[in-house]
Amino acid sequence: MFIMVAHERFHILQKPTCIWIIWVCLLVSLSIHGRASYSYASSATISTSSSNLSLPHQHPFPEDIVLNVQRKLNDSLHRRNLLTYQQDDGDTTSSSPIPSCITGNPIDDCWRCDPNWSQNRQRLADCSIGFGQGTLGGKGGRFYLVTDSSSDDAANPIPGTLRHAVIQPEPLWIVFSGDMGIKLRHELIVGSYKTIDGRGANVQITGHGCLTIQQVSHVIIHNVHVHHCKPSGNTLVASSPTHVGFRGVSDGDGISVSASHHIWVDHCSLGYCSDGLIDVILASTAVTISNNYFHHHDEVMLLGHDDRYTADTGMQVTIAFNHFGEGLVQRMPRCRHGYIHVVNNDFTAWEMYAIGGSANPTINSQGNRYTAPINPNAKEVTKRVDTNEKHWAKWNWRTDGDVMVNGAFFVPSGDGASLAYARATSLQAKAAGFIDQLTVNAGVFGDPSGRNGQGGVFPGITDGGGTITRGYSKGGPGGGGSDSDGGLFSMIFGSNTNAASAALRPGQVWSILFTILLNWYFSNHRR
Repeated sequence: MFIMVAHERFHILQKPTCIWIIWVCLLVSLSIHGRASYSYASSATISTSSSNLSLPHQHPFPEDIVLNVQRKLNDSLHRRNLLTYQQDDGDTTSSSPIPSCITGNPIDDCWRCDPNWSQNRQRLADCSIGFGQGTLGGKGGRFYLVTDSSSDDAANPIPGTLRHAVIQPEPLWIVFSGDMGIKLRHELIVGSYKTIDGRGANVQITGHGCLTIQQVSHVIIHNVHVHHCKPSGNTLVASSPTHVGFRGVSDGDGISVSASHHIWVDHCSLGYCSDGLIDVILASTAVTISNNYFHHHDEVMLLGHDDRYTADTGMQVTIAFNHFGEGLVQRMPRCRHGYIHVVNNDFTAWEMYAIGGSANPTINSQGNRYTAPINPNAKEVTKRVDTNEKHWAKWNWRTDGDVMVNGAFFVPSGDGASLAYARATSLQAKAAGFIDQLTVNAGVFGDPSGRNGQGGVFPGITDGGGTITRGYSKGGPGGGGSDSDGGLFSMIFGSNTNAASAALRPGQVWSILFTILLNWYFSNHRR
């Protein structure tokens, strides 16, 4: 009855009054939409002020983190040099050769010289550096021993499998009973506070989906092979003991990190995947990628979801002591937004370029060795993707202490050594003369396909002979589309949906309501 009375009263309103109401709705819509647009655009500005951070776990002063990496590196190299001087001087306090575990690499020197490291595995969690420093993994949790290599039922994992271990709710330090080849049928969703520790075993993770680190924190992936990863999805996958959800199609990345923080990928060997070897997207931050061996792949590493996804301005990633080996083409990494510190890596060669970017990322390259390919048209280390010089000339891309081999050259831009890098360069970056020493163990420990190997053939893989896996651009085979990554939204809603279309902004909602009201008014006030 009340509804009928209200409807009748509305009908007796004069026409000017109704038009006035419509205009008020329109103004509110435009006002909210304007504020939303301003917020969206302003979030693209990177600032070192703690009051203007775009992500909760973004460090307010990234240069301090860069400086801390240099300090740790200097300290580790100083200890090694001190032992060398003692032996050269005939110091009797040094009665044995320098342990092979002392390389000057601050991560490895932190734990490898402990003869009982296998009894103190969780010491590894204290050894991270860079933006991912403080990543706990499963530190403080119990050990979980993986004894079963099967991964058949993604919705109901079997106890004793890696898939069962990574979805448990509590912190876990996951180890393996022996050498193991894990062939996934669907993506492996890794929960928070987990360490996958492959030391002491030959662990091969391959198949469909591979490792997904999504909306979680404090994950360490250490000393495992990840290769021949292919797309998967449109199926039910367990992400916890009590939750099974439908997953859309994944891209076939080796390791996919989205909407996560405090992630550390260390001493892994990665190659031959359908899309990226490592993708870090959708507002992920506090990430360190270190001591890995990358080989035989086209689009190696993506940092940043899309040029329009400005939440990635808070992305901070350290890339340190990696060996970018044979058979690589591009994206080592390819960056959007954020602050990327590339330090003391060995770039053996590339086919197109080594470091690329768009949407104004800050790239701080220190103490790397860049070895250019024979192709005279591919000597440049850097590539600004789909951007003219008028715009990229303001981007902060800097080279400091890098060594260029075989005609390689780095095109810097932006403020150079001004305030953006003042503190970060107060300690001189270690020159690439140390690269062989710092990256001697890059990849999986004891792997003949690693730092000094050839990439090799993997057990049980029939097509592992040296063919570069070339991923498609997002437009499909042959290109023709944006090179953004569907990421989290494609996993949930399907590969043809992107972040922009997955949710409506407030202004769009008001516009829709206004249109409905307008249609209702004219349909009920016809003469």
